[in-house]
Amino acid sequence: MVNPRCFLDISIGGELEGRIVIELYPDVVPLTAENFRALCTGELGYSSKTGVRLHYKGVPFHRVARGLIEGGDISSQNGCGGESIYGLAFDDENFQLKHERKGMVSMANTGPNSNGSQFFIATTRLPHLDGKHVVFGKVMKGLGVLRSVEHNPTDEENHPLREVLIEDCGQIQDDEDDGVAGFFKDGDMYPDYPADLDEQPPCCSWWIDAVNSSKNFGNNNYKKGDFKMALRKYRKALRYLDICWEKDGLDEDKADYLRVMKTHILTNSSACKLKLGDAKGALVDTDFATRSGIKHAKALFRRGQAYMALNDVEAAAASFERALELEPSDGAIKKELGIAKKKVAEKKDKERQVYARMFQ
Repeated sequence: MVNPRCFLDISIGGELEGRIVIELYPDVVPLTAENFRALCTGELGYSSKTGVRLHYKGVPFHRVARGLIEGGDISSQNGCGGESIYGLAFDDENFQLKHERKGMVSMANTGPNSNGSQFFIATTRLPHLDGKHVVFGKVMKGLGVLRSVEHNPTDEENHPLREVLIEDCGQIQDDEDDGVAGFFKDGDMYPDYPADLDEQPPCCSWWIDAVNSSKNFGNNNYKKGDFKMALRKYRKALRYLDICWEKDGLDEDKADYLRVMKTHILTNSSACKLKLGDAKGALVDTDFATRSGIKHAKALFRRGQAYMALNDVEAAAASFERALELEPSDGAIKKELGIAKKKVAEKKDKERQVYARMFQ
């Protein structure tokens, strides 16, 4: 018998992040697994006792704490409520399964025999919760999405500052694709995270193709003005690029190509961040882009733009000058360098005026 699979489509701050696929263990905890499955599908409609909708769709992850993310409060949506398909609460079924790895899915509770609809997903091993919370499943795909939720900033009470929502959920049939690859329905058929591939091809060339594909999708989104999606694609390209170094067939030519490609991707990523108002993030990307030793005028140009946005005009001018050395005829670099030099001169003039007044 094949274990049932369910999916949770997650958004962060109103933007889709990705899909988490969860395998359930009805052979070990049939009541608990069925409770989660039915709450994912919403097939039971509304509670006959309370009128609460028995469905996880639209319900937030209300708590992001050290070691876990918690959600599933279908009634209050803040961690104070919840209801199972069997009534307000049902008993602990057993504690055979352990919180032995990242991605284990377990029931949240307020004490023994108080299981409702709330659940949590472990982001690390949690052996201290064994014997206290009923484990009923594990994340098969989507650990990268889980990591994104985990790194979401929170307040002092571990509530996410950006809403983390279950936008959609349901059951994946045995013969059905899990929907992780091609999640955004934009023609990009590589999953966002290499760990979510059904197979891990051994050949470096396959991974280089994946890098190029992701980069091209990023470029297309940038041209359309969708800078957030472009940035997502560039991050994805870097994840696939990092895997290339450990694959078969990596020779010196491919290694050189990957170094150049990484510089290009980081430079493009910095351009997205500048468009999105993240000058500090753009500066970090350009620093990484120039660390490889590859001379890349556009990386230096973007670094200059980042410094300008941060009002460090001297550093900006220095970056533009280095970029111009590599591309002496580039009009855009000349223009930005002229602006930067003018601002440097204005800054020095103001400083001279301040010093002059000090000694009057």
